[in-house]
Amino acid sequence: MRIKCLMNCCFRLPTNSMALPATRSSFLWGIPFTLNFNNNNNKRFYSHSQSRSYISNSNSSSAPRVGFLGIGIMGSPMAQNLLKAGVDLTVWNRTKSKCEPLISLGAKYMSSPEEVAASCDLTFAMLADPHSAVDVACGNHGAANGMAPGKGYVDVSTVDVDTSKLISQHIKATGALFLEAPVSGSKKPAEDGQLIFLTAGDRNLYETVAPLLDIMGKSKFYLGDVGNGAAMKLVVNMIMGSMMASFSEGLLLSQKVGLDPKVLVEVVSQGAISAPMYSMKGPSMIQSVYPTAFPLKHQQKDLRLALGLAESVSQATPIAAAANELYKVAKSHGLSDEDFSAVIEALKSKFQNS
Repeated sequence: MRIKCLMNCCFRLPTNSMALPATRSSFLWGIPFTLNFNNNNNKRFYSHSQSRSYISNSNSSSAPRVGFLGIGIMGSPMAQNLLKAGVDLTVWNRTKSKCEPLISLGAKYMSSPEEVAASCDLTFAMLADPHSAVDVACGNHGAANGMAPGKGYVDVSTVDVDTSKLISQHIKATGALFLEAPVSGSKKPAEDGQLIFLTAGDRNLYETVAPLLDIMGKSKFYLGDVGNGAAMKLVVNMIMGSMMASFSEGLLLSQKVGLDPKVLVEVVSQGAISAPMYSMKGPSMIQSVYPTAFPLKHQQKDLRLALGLAESVSQATPIAAAANELYKVAKSHGLSDEDFSAVIEALKSKFQNS
């Protein structure tokens, strides 16, 4: 089934319009979007080629100007997918050289988050940690200085609840709208436009940016008030980090008792505890190779933040706490920038005995 929606309005974000159904938002600043639905599983696909021609043919005064702050492992492929879809994109990163591939694809570059926000209608931010997220949004020459009524700020970083609320307060104080939208997914899903967005905040902004989220992801959830998106992401990553630690124990134990760990991966992948992560990571873990898709230092950061969240509501999380200690050991042995699957190294005897 194909759906075309056309909204005859300027690019200013709605301030009091009625929220639309979350599964059918398909307009942005007067630009028609085409959404394709797979009849087998109702999964939404965004037609990049069609959107590119629609956007290039639209009136420049009504086309959205989109900014993207933070061009790293995740931000770079996300921004590239927006460019491929024909979005008018302006980028910034502390290290400008990381923006060069995007600039070569047609992105514009600004020298500060403030300049990006001032020149764009909508600004996305993908930063590595809470400190960076606050600094880019609220610091000197931060994005908040370039925000104004009619603009929107979408923070897709993984941060704690308090940090998200702080950024929201600074953005909304300018009259702009704020949406937190941390993503579930790592480098490959980001490249393939298969991320999952966990959003919370201004519902009108959510409805407005939905077509852009559809370019970068396969699904999105609206969770209500600011902080809920951050909390959901931390819970998800807490589970993931604990799963990887347990999987690492299983691989090493199978080897110690004379089993083939490759067969273990096959058995696990066909049973009730099957998870794509095991079949994707297992073979390289067996070879002690850890190509970075999600840095180990970020997994440990997320576990730390999740433990803080649990403490704030007096919820016991002993399994996650134990997993966190393993990631800390792995970091202490120089594995911070390796993939988080390198946590298996913290369980090997050469580290246990050191």
